[in-house]
Amino acid sequence: MAANEARTRGDPQDDAWMDWRPAPLLPTQDGRDRALTFVVAALCFLACMSVFAMLASGRAASGWRRELGASATVQVRPKAGETGSEAAARAAEALAGVPGVQEAQALDRAAAEKLLEPWLGKGNIPDDLPIPHLVTVELDPAHPANAAALTAALDAEGLDATVDDHSRWMKDVEASGAAVRGIGSIGALLVAAAAGAVIAFATRAGLAARRDVVEVLHLSGARDRFIAGLFQRRFAFLAARAGGYGALAAVVLAALARSLGGSNGFTPALPLAWTDLVAAVPCPLAAALVAAVAARRTAMSILGQTT
Repeated sequence: MAANEARTRGDPQDDAWMDWRPAPLLPTQDGRDRALTFVVAALCFLACMSVFAMLASGRAASGWRRELGASATVQVRPKAGETGSEAAARAAEALAGVPGVQEAQALDRAAAEKLLEPWLGKGNIPDDLPIPHLVTVELDPAHPANAAALTAALDAEGLDATVDDHSRWMKDVEASGAAVRGIGSIGALLVAAAAGAVIAFATRAGLAARRDVVEVLHLSGARDRFIAGLFQRRFAFLAARAGGYGALAAVVLAALARSLGGSNGFTPALPLAWTDLVAAVPCPLAAALVAAVAARRTAMSILGQTT
C-alpha cells in the first residue's frame, strides 16, 4: 500500500531508481578531449587542403598538356633571294594541307615583337634587330599531326625550318604534376602518421589514468581484447567527430576561395572545381580508422606488458 501511494505521489527516490542507467566503463567526456579534438581536427583540415591542392594541380597540368598538345610553332629561315615573310607564308601554306592541322598562320613582325616583350620589354626592340620568322600551327585535338609529318611537309616545299611541337614542355608539365602528386601523397601520409601518434599518446595516458578500472576488469575476467576495444571505440568516435570538424572547415575555406576566384577556383594556376569538395567526405571515416588502429595497437601492447 505504501509503495503504491509512493508511486502515486511521485516519490523522488522512486523516480531516481527508475532513471538509473549503468555508467560506461570509460567516461564519454574528458577534460583533455577538447585539446585532442582540436589537434585531430587541425590535422584533418590540413589533409583535406592537401587533397584539394593535388586535385587542382592535376587539373591544371591536364589543361596545360591539352593546350600545348593542340599547337606547334615553326621557325622558318629564308633562303637566298627570298624574304622572311615570303618563306613564312610558304610554310603556312604547306602546313595547312597536312592532315591533323586545323590552321597555320604566319606571324608578322609586330606579332613576333609581342612575343619578345616579356623578356626585352615594350619599346626596347630596335628596328634593325633580327626577328625570327614564325608560323603558328593549330592542331586537331582529336587527331593532331606529329612533328615528323610537319617536317616532311616543309621539306617537300624545300623550306629550311624547325618544328617545335612543345613535347619538351609537356614532359616538364608532366614531371611537375607528378612531383606535386608525390609531395601531396607524402604530406597525407605524414598527417595520418601524426594523427596516429597523437591517438597513441592519448591511449597511453588514458590507460595510465584508469589503471584501477583496468585492474578491476582483469579481475572480473575481461580479456585484453575487450579492454582495448573500449579505448578503440572511444577514440574512433572522437576522431570521427574531429575529422568532421576539420573536413567542414576545409570545405568552407575552399568554397570561399572558389567563389572569390571565379571560374578559375583558387587561382588560374590551381583551378578547383566544385566537385573536388566531395573529396573531403571520407575524411571523418579515415580519421576514425586511423584512430581505431592506433588506439587498439597501443592498448594491446601496453596491456600485454602489464599482464
